[in-house]
Amino acid sequence: MAQTILFVDDDPGLQRVMTKFLVLEGFTPVVAANGQEALDYLRGGGDAKVIVLDLRMPVMDGWAFRKEQRSDPGLAGIPVIVLSGADAERVPEIEAAAAFRKPVSFSDVIAVVRRLCGVSPH
Repeated sequence: MAQTILFVDDDPGLQRVMTKFLVLEGFTPVVAANGQEALDYLRGGGDAKVIVLDLRMPVMDGWAFRKEQRSDPGLAGIPVIVLSGADAERVPEIEAAAAFRKPVSFSDVIAVVRRLCGVSPH
């Protein structure tokens, strides 16, 4: 069964490309345009093996999402990969499993997703 990856980013172009890469790699992507959508999805019973998180988004940014996620025992254990175009010096506050600067190498992100999901490369 394909593992679900929650991709949280407000950039529609990046959503399309990342979704395509995740599907090609055998994952099931779920997209949220901001942290609040991601929380609503997860708290509504949605599943995610890994969360790929942008930091700068409208409504709820990545820092606010991560704070909420870490304070929720049901969600705190889901590993997070940060994608950020700015604020690199603040990334350690997120306590992410990995962090990448935009523009990002999709193959590098997929490699970390695979590792966190315990899936070996093709």
